[in-house]
Amino acid sequence: MIPAAWYVQAQRFRHQFQQQILPLFEHWDILIAPSTPCSATLIGQETIHINGTDLPTRASMGMLTQPISFLGLPVVSVPVQTASGLPIGLQLIAPPWREDLCLRAAWALEQQGVVKVLTSPVTQ
Repeated sequence: MIPAAWYVQAQRFRHQFQQQILPLFEHWDILIAPSTPCSATLIGQETIHINGTDLPTRASMGMLTQPISFLGLPVVSVPVQTASGLPIGLQLIAPPWREDLCLRAAWALEQQGVVKVLTSPVTQ
């Protein structure tokens, strides 16, 4: 069980973080951010190299989505093809209670060919 003081501290931090992020929606309908710190990794790859540091692959893949989840904002992640052929995740983040904006933006990117459903080379 989490001590009450930790919970209260987390809620205070969430409120401060929201006060910094929510005003962005006064200027933009959707915020765009990477979902992952790198493109998709190869099966079995244990580490990723970022800014001169080797990081554990599994533990590092959520580092960019966790702050948005903490805020409780609607978000959808879509795959975007890279030059290497491996996709990178792109987050489409909407203001509170506007899940429809995330889904419409993802659909629009798919219609424009930016987002593609990819198949694994293992299943081809």
